[in-house]
Amino acid sequence: MDTENLQPLLTPRGQALLAELREFAPEEELALATRLRREHPAELVSAAFGQARLRQRARAKFGADADLMYFTPNGVEQSTRRSVAEWRAHRFAGLGVRRLADLCCGIGGDVLALARAGIEVLAVDKDPAACAATAANAAALGLAELVEVVCADVAEVDVTGYDAVFTDPARRTSRGRVFDPEAYAPPLSWAIEAGRRTPIGALKVAPGIPHEAVPADAEAEWVSDHGDVKEAVLWFGTGADRPHRATLLPQAASLTGGDLPDPPAGPVGQYLYEPDGAVIRAHLVAEVAEQVGGRLIDPKIAYLTSDRLVATPYAHAFELTDVLPYNVKKLKALLRERGVGTVVIKKRGMAITPEELRRQLKPSGPNTVTVILSRTDNGPLMMLGQPARTPQEAGGWM
Repeated sequence: MDTENLQPLLTPRGQALLAELREFAPEEELALATRLRREHPAELVSAAFGQARLRQRARAKFGADADLMYFTPNGVEQSTRRSVAEWRAHRFAGLGVRRLADLCCGIGGDVLALARAGIEVLAVDKDPAACAATAANAAALGLAELVEVVCADVAEVDVTGYDAVFTDPARRTSRGRVFDPEAYAPPLSWAIEAGRRTPIGALKVAPGIPHEAVPADAEAEWVSDHGDVKEAVLWFGTGADRPHRATLLPQAASLTGGDLPDPPAGPVGQYLYEPDGAVIRAHLVAEVAEQVGGRLIDPKIAYLTSDRLVATPYAHAFELTDVLPYNVKKLKALLRERGVGTVVIKKRGMAITPEELRRQLKPSGPNTVTVILSRTDNGPLMMLGQPARTPQEAGGWM
C-alpha cells in the first residue's frame, strides 16, 4: 500500500468496498473481483482487496480493531501486537508520562495503545505510507485528537518538552532480518541515546539481545504473550532497583530480579517446572526456583524440579509419574501399555525433534501424556507426567 492507494479507500465508496470484503474467502476473489470491477474503478477494487487481505492477517495481532485499520505489508509483519502495546502504554502511563514521542512509529500499533491510555503522541516515521496509515488508524479508532503524525527522519526530530521517547528501530531489510544492532535503522547506539534525552525512555530490541549489550543504566524487560516471547525492551529512567524484568501476557504478571546466583542442580523430584520463555531470556530462572523451592535438573538446562507443588504464573508445572534414562523402545512400550494416543513432547538439550520422535513412537489409544526430554549430567532423561494443578487452581484445599 502507498499513500495514493490509501486515500481512495477513505472515501465513502472505498469504505463500502472494504465493508463488503471483510469476510471474503480467497477462493471467492476472482469472481468477486470481476463483479466489483463492473461497478467500481479497477484500481480501487485492487487496493480494497489488498487492504482486506492485510486486515485478515492482522486480526491475529489486533483483534476486531484490524477490521477498521489500515496496513502496509511491512506493518502487518513488524507492528507490535495490541496486547503487548497496551502493556507498554500501561507502564508509560504508570510512570507519569503524558506526552511521548514515538520514533519509527510504523503503522501505529504502539501509537494507538498510548493514545488509548490518555497519552498525547508525536508519531514519527520516514515512510510516507506508514505515516498515512498511522493517521488513518488514529482517525478510524477515534484517537486523532491525541496523535500528531510527522513524516521525517527521526534523527532530525526535537523531543524537547516530551516526557518520554519510545523508539522501535527497523530490524529487517529487503534481505531479511538484521542481527547486528548497529545495522538497525536507526542504529541501537543512537536509539539508546534517544532514550536518555527525556525523563523516561524505552526502545524495542530483539529478544535475543546479549545481556552484555544491555546498558548499565537500563532496565531490560522481556515480554511473552501466551507463552511466546515477542520482544525485549530497554527502559531508561524507571528507577528500577533490579536490572531484569519478565512480563507474561495476558495475565500481566511481571517478575523482576537478575541478581541471584544460579540455583544448584539435583535429582528430579515429583514435580517439574518449565519456566516461561521470557523468564529464561531475562535470566530469572533463579527467582522462580526460589519461589517453588526448586533446583535445576542440569546446570545448563532451564528445567526446575521440586518435591512440592507451588502456584506460580512464571512456570508450567508437571506432576511426574516416570523418570527414566532416555530410550525410544522403552518409551514406545510404556505408551502402548498405557493406551496413550496423544503425546505432548517437550525437550531441551536433545537433538531429536518432537515430530521425529512422534513418528517413531506411533502412539495409539485414548489417553494423553506429556513426555519431557532433557540432557543432564547423568545422561539424557525422559520424564512422563501430566500438567499439574495446584489446590488453588483445582478449587481444593488452601
